[in-house]
Amino acid sequence: MFDDRDDLAGTPARETALACLEAGIRAALPERVVAEAVSVEGDALYLLDAEYDLSRYDRVVVCGGGKAAGGLARALESTLGDRIDGGVVVSTDGAETDRVDVRAGDHPTPSERNVAATADVLALAREADERTLLLAAITGGASALLCAPADGLSLAALRETTDALLASGASIDEVNAVRKHCSAIKGGRLARAAAPATVAALAISDVVGDDPAVIGSGPTVPDPSTFADALAVLDRYDLDDEVPAPVRERLERGAAGEIAETPTAEDAAVAAADWHLLANGRTATDAAREVARERGYGTLVLSGRLRGEAREVGRVHAAVAEEARATGDPVEPPAVVCSGGEVTVAVRGDGVGGPNQELALAAAAEFADRGTDAVLASADTDGIDGPTDACGALVDGGTVDDPDAAWRALAANDAAGFLDDADALLRTGYTGTNVNDLRVLVLDE
Repeated sequence: MFDDRDDLAGTPARETALACLEAGIRAALPERVVAEAVSVEGDALYLLDAEYDLSRYDRVVVCGGGKAAGGLARALESTLGDRIDGGVVVSTDGAETDRVDVRAGDHPTPSERNVAATADVLALAREADERTLLLAAITGGASALLCAPADGLSLAALRETTDALLASGASIDEVNAVRKHCSAIKGGRLARAAAPATVAALAISDVVGDDPAVIGSGPTVPDPSTFADALAVLDRYDLDDEVPAPVRERLERGAAGEIAETPTAEDAAVAAADWHLLANGRTATDAAREVARERGYGTLVLSGRLRGEAREVGRVHAAVAEEARATGDPVEPPAVVCSGGEVTVAVRGDGVGGPNQELALAAAAEFADRGTDAVLASADTDGIDGPTDACGALVDGGTVDDPDAAWRALAANDAAGFLDDADALLRTGYTGTNVNDLRVLVLDE
């Protein structure tokens, strides 16, 4: 899975970190989770605990988007076969399918091909009737990949707004509150377009807490956020001058009641749509922990909900390692500590890097400064960390010779350059899934 794996492994602790990461990523692959959650017996389609009578439908279609949406469509084809009558999904995973059209899109900034493919998704939804079962494949990355500018907004305006939000350090629910109110598909509008069809979303979550309204900006579920909430995000992060005037004007008009809100739970068509969670960050952390147990390590899941500034979360992991070495708390070495969640970066420099790289570099600087013997692997499970070709980094006490130099690199947001020079970057290419960050901290005896 990892490029140059043998060179990266080096020590038993480093090899264990890589093995745990690999297990976590593979556990969340669409093929695996669909095989466990979806089955067909006669005319009965089972999605987790729900049953759908396929004899009630003339057509079964698959539509949606996300970094793993192509793989999800392929896995559904393997299970349902020729019962699927077609579909369109927008993805980055390059999955090859027979019955569902997997359209290539761009992430994290939407592109013209995202817009064109999303138009086809909406057209498919609008063709549905009461005898259509629409299976919505929604995975992390759908917020960018499913791009349908609202009336009066251009793609260029959405791109500029997306870039400003991602650079601000705003959380994903804040970012998506703005996106939903600038879109014709997000915030329940896909389900509304498909009414009166039966809509069943199958989701792979990359969101802390697995809120259906935040995953992929909730295209099939009611939206609890408002235009006023979206405006508040711009104000909170001082983005008034960073987003195009038409975006700000649309949000202001919506807050004043001049534009209809996104569908709420009172919208019967949207409220009736079903939602099924197939995998999330805990899927990955549990699989990583199991590998560590099999290798004889004590284990601890620190949290699957870590968020905040990446470098500060890196320092927390270094502090956990230091405490475990000194006192045996919160776990006695040999041990593996796993964590998940979504860390962010407030961009202030002009370097290159990503949240997992900044987290790992901060931890490595702390290891060096404190003389802590530990290994930390931090990766985005989709294979892409920030605007780089790396998914994260693998560091230990020897990664950083000069902690001050590491902190200067972090101040410039240039973790990638520093870690590349140290041969510490992890590269996989797109993995085919997306359940957010996964970290493995290894403490040998």
